[in-house]
Amino acid sequence: MLSVEYLSKSFGGVAAIRDVTLEFPTGSLTAVIGPNGAGKTTFFNLISGAIVPDDGRVLLDGTDLVGMSHTEIVHRGVARAFQVASIFPTLTVAETLDAAVQAHRGHAGVLGRRFPLAECQERSREVMDMLGLADEADTLSANLSHGDQKLLDIALALILQPRVLLLDEPTAGMGPEERWQMIDKVYRLWEREKMTVIFIEHDMDIVFKIAGSIRVLCYGRVLAEGTAEQIRGNPDVIAAYLGTETRGH
Repeated sequence: MLSVEYLSKSFGGVAAIRDVTLEFPTGSLTAVIGPNGAGKTTFFNLISGAIVPDDGRVLLDGTDLVGMSHTEIVHRGVARAFQVASIFPTLTVAETLDAAVQAHRGHAGVLGRRFPLAECQERSREVMDMLGLADEADTLSANLSHGDQKLLDIALALILQPRVLLLDEPTAGMGPEERWQMIDKVYRLWEREKMTVIFIEHDMDIVFKIAGSIRVLCYGRVLAEGTAEQIRGNPDVIAAYLGTETRGH
């Protein structure tokens, strides 16, 4: 289980996250929602070790991750895909994933080899198949569609064989059809891998359709948590967030 206890972080005297305590059961699929400036990305940064909290703990199966390096947190089983895909534009999809596998398995010294290690290729092909990228194996990352670049970023996170996968707005910048294709792949990935998936998302149709549970942040605090039905009918959430959605905000 991933849990955070009394987590707080301020920047220049402004509290981005304030006294947040939440639990994410093993194998759960959870959405984190809230208005702009609610602290969602800061929350992910704290979990992944990109920044250190001022106070509180981040626990993975009882082990506190606070103070560990980002690399150590990754090796403990927490991986993240970003709102803006982080890819290597001059490498093909297969080359990108082969290199990522080799680095993760401690074979960084062979990254310059023309022919990747066979066991690394096997894992990268498995991940490409998992996300529907096999047909794009020989495509330069820079030439992928926006949606496939996002999938490649998720693939890079999956190479790490995480127990917890953080997805920061996986459908950002996509049209309606592409959004649903992306979220269908995320859902099938979660069903297959049985990992804990936490995703930030602004499209409430997507959130209410697939999230097993929802956590709502507002001004750095936990405003509400519950099922889609509970959140949809929560007057505080309607006032702070869902109501603005209906007005096109």
